[in-house]
Amino acid sequence: MTRAVVIGVGNALRGDDAAGLLVARGLSGRGIENVHESSGETASLMELWEGADVLLLADAAQSGAEPGTVLRFDGSETPLPEAFPPCSTHAFGLAEAVELARSLGTLPPRVIVFGIEGRSFDHGASPGPEIVAGVAEASRLIEEELKR
Repeated sequence: MTRAVVIGVGNALRGDDAAGLLVARGLSGRGIENVHESSGETASLMELWEGADVLLLADAAQSGAEPGTVLRFDGSETPLPEAFPPCSTHAFGLAEAVELARSLGTLPPRVIVFGIEGRSFDHGASPGPEIVAGVAEASRLIEEELKR
């Protein structure tokens, strides 16, 4: 049986950076199993996805796209695009965590990363309406991936 893990990454206190966490909370609230929230700390992420066959990650992004746009990256066999590392609002980005796991041989066989384009990452801000719409779209796309 395939074991899928979903991880929403973010910081609830930094505006649009909460996007990944909101995805995880929404999916968990719909009864989807193996859904986790993470601050993005590398060792914690790697522990959460240990033993997974499919890894689906959601995080806020800063790529220059319109706020709320959902970006999909397949990190299964190739590194995430160069545009992705600066998208992460964490000191050590998801791309680096994925590559570290790949180099250690602990990366799940299938890895899909959903970036939700953010605009405001100010401390104490709330996610904007475009982000809420992006969270809904990313959640829908993750549910589709889980059905594969």
